[in-house]
Amino acid sequence: MTDFERKVYQIIVNMSLYSKNPTLDELKRKTGNSEQEIRSAVKSLIRQGELSWNKEKQI
Repeated sequence: MTDFERKVYQIIVNMSLYSKNPTLDELKRKTGNSEQEIRSAVKSLIRQGELSWNKEKQI
């Protein structure tokens, strides 16, 4: 896991503890990175099994 992936992961985990999924705009603001970089990091985290998506619950 790269430093940026770790940062995105921590933001998502911390926000989900309060029952809130971060939006792409929130991730862009908190990381200072572009949408493309964030999407790439999230896809990588999903491939690594660190994150998963539940379509029914939207989490």
